[in-house]
Amino acid sequence: MNLYILLIIYWIFIASTAIQIIYFWGIFSRFAFKKKKKKLLKEKQGVSVIICAKNEYYNLKNNLTAFLQQDYPNFEVIVVNDASEDETYSLLKTFSIKYSNLKVVNIDKNLNFFSGKKFPLSIGIKSAKNEIVLLSDADCRPSSAKWISNIASHFNNDNTEIVLGYGKYEERKGLLNKLIRYETLQTAMQYFSYALMGLPYMGVGRNLAYKKELFFKNRGFTAHYNVNSGDDDLFINAVANRKNTKIEFDESSHTISVPKTSFFDWITQKKRHLSTSKYYQPKHKLLLGLYSLTQFLFYLSFIILLINKYFIIIVLPVFAFRIISQLIINYKCSLILKERKFLLYSPIFEVFLIVLYPVIYIFSMILKKDKWK
Repeated sequence: MNLYILLIIYWIFIASTAIQIIYFWGIFSRFAFKKKKKKLLKEKQGVSVIICAKNEYYNLKNNLTAFLQQDYPNFEVIVVNDASEDETYSLLKTFSIKYSNLKVVNIDKNLNFFSGKKFPLSIGIKSAKNEIVLLSDADCRPSSAKWISNIASHFNNDNTEIVLGYGKYEERKGLLNKLIRYETLQTAMQYFSYALMGLPYMGVGRNLAYKKELFFKNRGFTAHYNVNSGDDDLFINAVANRKNTKIEFDESSHTISVPKTSFFDWITQKKRHLSTSKYYQPKHKLLLGLYSLTQFLFYLSFIILLINKYFIIIVLPVFAFRIISQLIINYKCSLILKERKFLLYSPIFEVFLIVLYPVIYIFSMILKKDKWK
């Protein structure tokens, strides 16, 4: 290969490495080295937990009790039954006899004019009696009885309108499980770090809280009702700012979901999630896009330079420094979020996702849109 071209590739490698190091130590380190602060115990405000369910009989049977038995003095659980065709309605009727803090909202089949979760979720928020709404999914469960207490404690600050939580996946055997948990950790590392930097851009709908007033003041999901997904990240992307957003990452505040066991099912799930990113604010798309681009350029330029003996000695130390930086940040984040047993897979998973994400994104633009259930 021409020496001039190799020199250009070399400087691309150096520049992409430098930008990656800035991301690791300038942005992601904010969360990786974040210290837990002792929460001030003040008056506990009322909380409305909202769960949308469509044909979720088995998930509700397994998980709903954990929501209803939270150690918190003032809360309700609202389950919006979105025209389920299984035994969801009968199950909820049985639960409502036992638990007075359960409110069931049933939606007839012909009422949801939009394909997606946003309409039933809006109905659930409108039905909430409390100002703080805490969102989760039927296929999740709180990691502890202190889930509500931990999330709600941040609303003692008068400026707080949004609290971003962590939704983890169960640890199971197999490479796919490690990949799913690694990808979930990476996503959380980014949205927590950006929030700490004053640039919150998303949350996850299985562990997210905000005030009803904020929802209605911004006309709910009307700005993106035409997008099937995005009830969590697109709304947060539009209304979150450095003053009104807090993060909660204590282990007792997590929600836990059962991960996909099929690679195809996981790809389908990721296709739905990634399809919303094009609607983010320009500043968020720039930051997220630059990180992904420099990841790609870092590995591509390294591989090209590696096959040339004149550059091996120069590029190997730079490559090692970047990989070590990544491992340190990933390790610290995995300790904070109690994720285990995939640290050494990090570079392999990273390369795999660098290739996979563009493919998923392209297919999400071509194939038929997904409904939320």
